[in-house]
Amino acid sequence: MIDQELATRTALAAGLGLVAAGGNLLGGYFVIHKAWPRKYLQYFLALGAGYMLGVALVDIIPESVHLAGEGALLYVLIGYFLVHLFEHTIAPHFHFGDEMECPEAGQHDHHHANTTVLLGLAIHTFFDGVAIAAGFLVSTWLGAAIFVAVFLHKLPEGFTVATIVMAGGKGRRAAIWAAGLLGASTLVGVLLTSALSGQLKYALPLSGGVTLYVAATDLLPEVNREPNWRLALLVFGGVLSLLIMRHFAKV
Repeated sequence: MIDQELATRTALAAGLGLVAAGGNLLGGYFVIHKAWPRKYLQYFLALGAGYMLGVALVDIIPESVHLAGEGALLYVLIGYFLVHLFEHTIAPHFHFGDEMECPEAGQHDHHHANTTVLLGLAIHTFFDGVAIAAGFLVSTWLGAAIFVAVFLHKLPEGFTVATIVMAGGKGRRAAIWAAGLLGASTLVGVLLTSALSGQLKYALPLSGGVTLYVAATDLLPEVNREPNWRLALLVFGGVLSLLIMRHFAKV
């Protein structure tokens, strides 16, 4: 019975991982068919920042400690600084949100910019998949909550990579391929974590650290750059939506 329930949750993680990957493609599709105002992406970022921060602090990290004890906090820290390390060494020109201003990003070295942005986002999307699968291995609620957090920033991810590719002189097909690669990276994260389910006590806190980094270090500073009270309210709205979902899920 337990094995059957685990298999069901694993299949659900794979299915929602595929939906999340589709979010990357959808973001890329928007870019090649219409020039969308930057403010709409910022709305997604603001809502996603609040929601992701709530999921990390209220659900993922406490569940990690429950699963593996206080030692889990070390892996949260490792996950946090793992993304920091990638963003400032392997992909030093990638900072989530800055690439939305694509014309400037493409003026110096288009090929280098394309590569670093794609690499930086692929790291994020891989851990998106890790987080979704790890959440479902713990419970359906946690997996669903993490999926929503991931999906909220999937459109901006696909938009970002497709925009920078097209700004670098590549065509629409290359932009869609780049967005699709991000989606594939998410699926790899889901499948690898599901296959290594015995390592859940490491995967969950690592994904918690990554989620915390993306929300607090990547998304919130991007939101705070804009003097827009609507964005501030959307951050609170993201947290509030999580708390409401938790309330009804536990009734």
